[in-house]
Amino acid sequence: MHTKGWGTRMSTSTEPTHTATGELNKFAVAALVLAAVAASGLWIFGVAVLAVFAVGAGHVALNQIRLRGERGKLLAIAALVIGYGIATLALISTLGSIPGAVQQFTQ
Repeated sequence: MHTKGWGTRMSTSTEPTHTATGELNKFAVAALVLAAVAASGLWIFGVAVLAVFAVGAGHVALNQIRLRGERGKLLAIAALVIGYGIATLALISTLGSIPGAVQQFTQ
């Protein structure tokens, strides 16, 4: 006796489900623009918080590029590198300011 659905193997292919369109992924471009504005905001505008959106858009872009076969993978990766770099600098800066803050409150 064979039950439908049992004994069959599901495909777990990571190949793109669509043919390559050759189009540039819009999220990859947006991620890189956001990352560039965030990087300039470290010194000029004070808008480094945009790095969070650059990272989010970069991850969405990579997923869409993989699924749709679009171009722009290097743009998305560059945006992720810049975004995570800004986040790392912010973390180091925050951790570096903790001893001074603790010293001020203990005096």
